[in-house]
Amino acid sequence: MGDQPTKRRRTRPLKGEDAEVRHVVETHDLSPAQARELVRRHGNDWRKIDEAAKSYKDST
Repeated sequence: MGDQPTKRRRTRPLKGEDAEVRHVVETHDLSPAQARELVRRHGNDWRKIDEAAKSYKDST
């Protein structure tokens, strides 16, 4: 029992994955280039990504 790793479903894609960039594009209606920059800059800190995405929208 204790030797078997537990399978947990990820709720967020891992850093650097295309799925992560797609998630940001879809949830924040940004271009893929903008989303990729946010992921590169903030890693998996979704709070910072959300804040930065909102500022992208406000500046356009």
